[in-house]
Amino acid sequence: MPQPQMVTGLPSRMDCALLLVTLMVALTGTVTPQTSSEPCPKRLVGEERRRTCPRPCKADLDCGSKRQCLCDGQCGLSCVAPGRTCPWPLAPREDAVARLLHPTHSFSALLEVRCKPGLTLPSGLDVVIRRCQGDRRWSGDEPICTAVLPEPGSSPPKCPLPKEVTSTFTIEGTATVGTSIRYSCQSGADIVGSAENYCQENQTWQYPHPVCKKVYCKSPGEVPQGYVVAVQKTEYEVGFDIHYLCKKNFHLDGPQKVTCLANGSWSAAPPFCRARCLIPAVRSRVMIDGVKRWPFDITDTMVPHGENVTFFCKHLHKHCSFSVAQSCFDGELRPPACYLEPTWLQFQLFPHRLVSEIETCDAADVETF
Repeated sequence: MPQPQMVTGLPSRMDCALLLVTLMVALTGTVTPQTSSEPCPKRLVGEERRRTCPRPCKADLDCGSKRQCLCDGQCGLSCVAPGRTCPWPLAPREDAVARLLHPTHSFSALLEVRCKPGLTLPSGLDVVIRRCQGDRRWSGDEPICTAVLPEPGSSPPKCPLPKEVTSTFTIEGTATVGTSIRYSCQSGADIVGSAENYCQENQTWQYPHPVCKKVYCKSPGEVPQGYVVAVQKTEYEVGFDIHYLCKKNFHLDGPQKVTCLANGSWSAAPPFCRARCLIPAVRSRVMIDGVKRWPFDITDTMVPHGENVTFFCKHLHKHCSFSVAQSCFDGELRPPACYLEPTWLQFQLFPHRLVSEIETCDAADVETF
């Protein structure tokens, strides 16, 4: 019986199957589910102290549709929801500063916790790295920073304070590493800049030193009948002195110099230029500086401001005199009410009988007067 002849050029069923497999490999690159035989790489140094781990896996197919087979630190390949996040931002701390090393705080993100200057971790380092785990916790324990103790016999490191700072400000604090200081202007002026500064671990200040607001004193103004010995300005710098002089025949009543103080005021109010006083007596001697004198013997018959002039009055019942002092104030000097100016005849004919020339009353007579 003749055998059927094979048709040359037509593929067999096995050839078609092999062709189909080859095409699938070319399109997908694999024909089996994803597996991983490589161990989970080491992510961090140190223990993460995990209490529970997610379900272990070898491929994404082991985890269902909502999880992936990812490396979860010491737990190794585990079924983890990649969108899980860890707490952020963390509560502020006085001893450390935390910052993310990744754009988000999702699974596998790294967190840096750095001790503030002057503090350190028990390991002696000042920084620790924590990882966002599949259980939504940051790896490791909450780090505790403690103060760096200086070596026995050595003084703690400090940040420098220039002389121009210490001469301008009153400093509260010690300026040692890891501590803060506060500034206050010795002049009482306002501070421009930060009133508080922090001494960093590298012995530099966190912020530039502030400055004290510039203070000026306004012009104290002119003094009537006087001169201001100073360059005329609308305002004067702290420490600037102004001197005063009075015109001829005027007496300076008040400070001869005033100084601009750091609080923007002058050390004293401007003085006055006071006028001299004409002695209101002509034919009677008066007492000036303990000496009896005739008014016409005194230059211009005038006394300066503040000078005391003693007048003589006659006792109403006895032939004796008593004295009453009056003071010159800015051009005004009034005789006491008991004083009577002698007449021309009394002055010419009986000069020895003038009140200023007769016997002085006893003290008891004056008290009962």
